[in-house]
Amino acid sequence: MKILFANVPWWEMQPDGSIRQGIRAGSRWPFTKHCQHEPGKFKFGGYLPFPFFLAHSAAHTKMLMPEVDVQIRDSIARGETYSEFMAAEFDFDADFIVIESATSSLAHDMEILDYPMFKESKFILCGPIDRDKHAEIFEKHPNVHAIVQGEYDKQIAAAINAPRGTVLAHNLLTREEMAASPLPIWDEACATNYWDPCPRGQRAPHIQLWASRGCPFRCCFCSWPAVMTGNDPDGTKPRSVRFYPPEYVERHIIERMKLHKYESVYFDDDTFNLNEKHTLEICAVMKKIGLPWSAMCRADTISRDAWREMRRSGCFGVKIGFESGSQYVIDHIVNKKLDLKEAAATTRFLKSIGMTVHGTFTMGLPGETPEMRKETAAFIKSLPLDTHQLSGTGEISGTPLDTIRKKGSLAKYDGAVMSPDYKVMSDGQRKIEEMRSVA
Repeated sequence: MKILFANVPWWEMQPDGSIRQGIRAGSRWPFTKHCQHEPGKFKFGGYLPFPFFLAHSAAHTKMLMPEVDVQIRDSIARGETYSEFMAAEFDFDADFIVIESATSSLAHDMEILDYPMFKESKFILCGPIDRDKHAEIFEKHPNVHAIVQGEYDKQIAAAINAPRGTVLAHNLLTREEMAASPLPIWDEACATNYWDPCPRGQRAPHIQLWASRGCPFRCCFCSWPAVMTGNDPDGTKPRSVRFYPPEYVERHIIERMKLHKYESVYFDDDTFNLNEKHTLEICAVMKKIGLPWSAMCRADTISRDAWREMRRSGCFGVKIGFESGSQYVIDHIVNKKLDLKEAAATTRFLKSIGMTVHGTFTMGLPGETPEMRKETAAFIKSLPLDTHQLSGTGEISGTPLDTIRKKGSLAKYDGAVMSPDYKVMSDGQRKIEEMRSVA
C-alpha cells in the first residue's frame, strides 16, 4: 500500500491577471497572499510554515503501518504547479492521499479532488473543516474515503481501515504517545525552503518545530487549540497542553542538522513558554545545540529570570500575541486573559536584555468599534517593537468566533456582538486588505 501526505498547490488567479498564493498546512489561519514567486518557479524569502500536523502524522502512520510506503509532498513549499503535483502523484500512484484542508481553502481543495485523474483515488481529509459540510462532501465527492477531526497522527491508520463515509472524532495523542513518537517526516526536496522572517534575527535556513502542543487560553478566533489540539468550539472546555520531552526536541534538531546546514531554530508552538520548568529544559537543550533560536510566546507566563535564561541560551527574539490595543477587546471579545500594561512592560524588558520582539495584532472582530481600532494603532506605536503584523480576523470553522456567529452569542465573549459592519471572511489577509482599502 502507498500513502501520500500532500500539501497540495493553492494558486488563485485574480481578475487583474495577478496570482495569489495560498498558505495552508502549518498555518493556524490559512490564507492567500500576493505571490512571492510564479507557480513552478520557487523563490526563497516569503512566509512559509512547516506542515506540522501533516509531517508528524506521516511519521506516526509509518510507525503504525511499517509495511506501507509513506511519502510526504509539500507542493506549497516546493512552489510547484498543479501539473507538477499531478505528475508526481501519477508516478507514485498512491492508494490513499491525505490532505489537510481548512475553511478558507476547502472550496479550492474540492476542485482538485474533482480532477479526472483523481476520480478513482481515495482521499482522507483532515484539518478544520466545517462539520456541517461533511455530508455534502461525501455526497459530492465519492473519492473522499474519510474525514478526520483534530490532530490526525494516529487517525490515518484507523481511517484507512474504516468504511467509506466515516468521520473520525478527536483522538489526541497522550503525553506518553508524544514522548514515544517518531520524528516527523520532512519533504527533503524543500526542507530548507521554510521561512518566517519574524522575529527579527532569523538566519536561513532554519528549522521550524514544536516543543509542545496546545494552549489553555481561549482566544475566540484561534483555531488549533479549539479545533486541532482540542475540541472546544464554545470556549468552555478544558484544553489540552502536552509537552515534548527535551530529549525528543534535542534529537529532532540534531537529526535535522545531520541532513542540512541549518543556521537557526524557530519554535512555532501555540505558546512556547506556558510552563517555566519546560521552558528552562528547552533552554538547556539549546545551549547544547548552539544555534540561535526564537519562539512564539505569551508575555505573562514566565518570570524575568526565565526570560533572561532564554536570552543566555541563544534566544534572539520572540513573537508576542497582543491581538488588540484595547483592553475591552482583549477582555470581552477575544477573551485572551491578558493585561496589556503587563504585556507592554514585558516587551520593554525583553528589549532591555537584547531580544527582538514581533507583535501580532488582529482587527475586524465582531463588536469592535472604529475607536477600538484606533486604540490598537496607538498601542502599536507606543511599543518598542522591532516588527509587527496586523491581520484581519479570519473566521475558522470550529472556533468560538464561528460559534458566536452561528448561535448569536457566547457567555465568555459577551462583547462579541454581530454588528452590521462585521465581515465574515475566513481569509484574514484578504480581510485586512479590504479594510485598508476603505480606511
